[in-house]
Amino acid sequence: MILDNRGLEPPQPMMRTLAALETLGENEVLTIINDRRPMFLYEQLEELGYKQRTESQNDGSFKIEIFR
Repeated sequence: MILDNRGLEPPQPMMRTLAALETLGENEVLTIINDRRPMFLYEQLEELGYKQRTESQNDGSFKIEIFR
């Protein structure tokens, strides 16, 4: 599942991401694209037992893959 959060003001990207995680199946990956690095999201992911991989993109956005 890919969720493009670019252009949204906080806290919308985080709210959309957390809602999408509720529908994520076992062994699935949620990929989000954000305008900025989601610093507050990382703490939430850790508390929920998720891991993440963040890559900065050429256009200045960030691609974050979230998985268990």
